[in-house]
Amino acid sequence: MERIRKYIDDSTFRFLAGFLLSAAAGFWLSSTDMAGVASFADISLAGGLGLPNAAAVLTGSLVHCILKRSIGRNIVKIGAMLFIVIAKMFSEPKRDPKFSGIITGLAVFTSGAAVSALIGEVLYKLIFYVFYGILSGASAASLAMIFSGVRHRRSIDLTGISGCAYAVSYTLITAALCTVKMPVLNPGIVFGAAVTLAAAYFYRHTGGVLCGALTTCSAFLADTEAGMTIVLLPAAGLITGYFYQRKINAAAGLFIGLNFMLMVLTGVTINSVENMMNILCGTGLFLVFAPYYSDKWVIVSEENTAALPDIINSRMSFLSDSIGAVRKESEKIAELLTVKKSDHDMVGRCSEEVCKKCYKRLTCWKTERDDTETGFRKMAELSEFSKENFPYELHDCLKKDELCRSFEQCVKERTAVKLLEMRYSESRKLLAEHMKMTEEIVDSAGERLDVRYSAPVSKVIREKLVKFGYSPVNVIAYYNSKNRFLAEIYFKASALPDKCGRICDLISDELRLPLDISGPVYSGREMRIRVFEKPEYSLQVYGAAVCAGGSKENGDTSLVFNDGMGSAYVVLSDGMGSGHDAAVESRLVVRMFKRLVSSGVEHNSAIKLINSIMFTKSGEETFATLDAVSVDLDTCELTLIKSGAAATIIRHRGNVIKIAQPTFPIGIYEESEAYSRRCDFEEGDIIIMFSDGICEHEYRFIKELLLSDSDLKRIVDEICRKAEVFNPNVRSDDVTVIGIKAVRTNPTR
Repeated sequence: MERIRKYIDDSTFRFLAGFLLSAAAGFWLSSTDMAGVASFADISLAGGLGLPNAAAVLTGSLVHCILKRSIGRNIVKIGAMLFIVIAKMFSEPKRDPKFSGIITGLAVFTSGAAVSALIGEVLYKLIFYVFYGILSGASAASLAMIFSGVRHRRSIDLTGISGCAYAVSYTLITAALCTVKMPVLNPGIVFGAAVTLAAAYFYRHTGGVLCGALTTCSAFLADTEAGMTIVLLPAAGLITGYFYQRKINAAAGLFIGLNFMLMVLTGVTINSVENMMNILCGTGLFLVFAPYYSDKWVIVSEENTAALPDIINSRMSFLSDSIGAVRKESEKIAELLTVKKSDHDMVGRCSEEVCKKCYKRLTCWKTERDDTETGFRKMAELSEFSKENFPYELHDCLKKDELCRSFEQCVKERTAVKLLEMRYSESRKLLAEHMKMTEEIVDSAGERLDVRYSAPVSKVIREKLVKFGYSPVNVIAYYNSKNRFLAEIYFKASALPDKCGRICDLISDELRLPLDISGPVYSGREMRIRVFEKPEYSLQVYGAAVCAGGSKENGDTSLVFNDGMGSAYVVLSDGMGSGHDAAVESRLVVRMFKRLVSSGVEHNSAIKLINSIMFTKSGEETFATLDAVSVDLDTCELTLIKSGAAATIIRHRGNVIKIAQPTFPIGIYEESEAYSRRCDFEEGDIIIMFSDGICEHEYRFIKELLLSDSDLKRIVDEICRKAEVFNPNVRSDDVTVIGIKAVRTNPTR
């Protein structure tokens, strides 16, 4: 094996092997026919290869013609290959596929025109050689593209234009094989059946029907009767492809059975019996080579695209777990490194500093050791040191002043260490919280979306926007699980559009689909907008607010927004206290929540991040509640999100439900855990949200109001108007009431 590998690695050996193989291919292909005329396979092969191999193809073809005494009949082909070799002598090392195709087409046309002029048939043959040259040039370009791709990527790339090149080359090779005369068997059909079965087995019905159709086309090009015998091969490949990656023997048996049944249905003849022999041999070829197949050598876009989200999801999940492991490990290390000073350490230090210079040391620490240790322990527990509160066990001590000063110094140092440790502990907790947030954000970012990407629509939208002067960085169009259209358009910060609504109108006109648009979201370097087909449901939202007595500004802030993915949010925040300062805090919370959620951050992680910002933004105690309602407008699924917020009232199917959960407001504690709950919700149901200004005494009144009325505006106004009546406190608070109702976007649906 080592000797064989050494030969393969040797450049001289590779050159000789390539030259001999090219010559053999030229020798064999020079005798093949296609559609009743001489095949141009050898010409295309010479055009697609480099200079030495093209010369080898010419040599092999010449040898065959000399042996068969058919130089005159093949003079056009030999002349074309001679022109190709001469052209490559002046163009090498340029190996552009387009250049190879052009050279080959021109060589065929020039050679054919010259020969026709000599025999006086220029006008008669000219059109034929133009067509012949185009076909041979296209085939040469395809072969050149394949050779170049295999040389650079070390694999068979069936994506895009490269896949078309392989289809052309496969048709050409199979057609050439079909012209080889053998007793009983047709090598082209045997090869085509094996490839069709392999494509159906490894690449499902798409591969089966595609390769079956190409094989049938090749057989027709070689011989009409051969093509008729396998005209139903694509159908067998299609059905076999639905048994994707079952056992190899089972797939082979199914393929043979299908071809046999199709043969019986179309009528059994001598040709169909011979065709079954070809199918059987092709299936045997598949059984021999299928176990050695590996997708390492074949690139198919469908499989790569389908696997990419799984790769991203796995990497994100692994990264999230790694961050979590680092966080837990850092907490353990912090616990191990925490310095804890005990009273025993203090006793040892003071005795070492004071008693070592005293001549009564041996008496105190040997003869009266128990009393001395008891006295020192009592000293360590004191907060103030003087002769008046000195332990009686140490009444004979000669260095009371020095001992008091030493213990006092130790207590001060211990207090300073405790304060420092408390500060470090808060920093560690905050760091752990930030790492936990990062872990959750990374994990949620790796979740696979249930969407269907549309490359053609993405291209159409981009071209439309560019045509009207917009320059998007990226356009992503897709359909969600409810088959509703959505598109994300990204712009650089330096090329922001003036009017986002204009973009929505352009896309809507191009797709002939009524679309809506979500607000722009900025990342710093880019801006993203989402346009989307309107979902099945929409929200009716009405709010009313009253300022606290003596205040000119309401400290509550509310906001309604759509994330563009199909979820609508209604957010209410109550700042600490009332008036302007409370309004600043609540606005900050609401705006950050909207930006994070619209950017794709999961709402629990968003609340934790906002809490960290509020907790560390200043030395003063500032906090605000957060009460959010999220409704999936495709399914009407409701999610309540609360952080220190008041209760929410829901009317569902004639029943009124109160949902409350005690949680900390945002910014009051370094760790934040929001409460979230999914609830039943449907068309016509009503949600009532309110700030802390609504007293619990009013809940019964709200319930009766919801059961007796469905007008959202009247309900909200009445609750807001009666808030002061039900409030037993002397000092009033800001009041905000929001009513939400789900309705169908298109009632006729």
